[in-house]
Amino acid sequence: MRGSSIMAEGEESVELKFRVYDGTDIAHHTYASSTTVATLKERLVAEWPHDKTHIPKSVNDVKLIYAGRVLENNKTLAESRIPFGDLPGGVITMHVVVQPPLARKKTDKNQDEKPKQNLCSCTIL
Repeated sequence: MRGSSIMAEGEESVELKFRVYDGTDIAHHTYASSTTVATLKERLVAEWPHDKTHIPKSVNDVKLIYAGRVLENNKTLAESRIPFGDLPGGVITMHVVVQPPLARKKTDKNQDEKPKQNLCSCTIL
């Protein structure tokens, strides 16, 4: 994580692991509360197993989900309301979704290209 795993004295930390689409957990480490979501994504892209079907090429291809919320790149773990301190079980699992920008653009474009279908059918008796 290029030096970001070094924590300032007294800074809170949390143990995280990241679950990918097939149920595999990756990048299991302890992270400081000041670690940004973008830094987590950089680590995930660097450590991504190459035997997976979907491989992110950049941090923009990765979405991190915790407690039903997509985490924002510019926020720290503390700002993202990740619990710190003693946790039951000790490890927080975040879900990772890989969605390349190209796939999103194609999906949006396909939505625009489809003609609007009139699904309403009225009969006058």
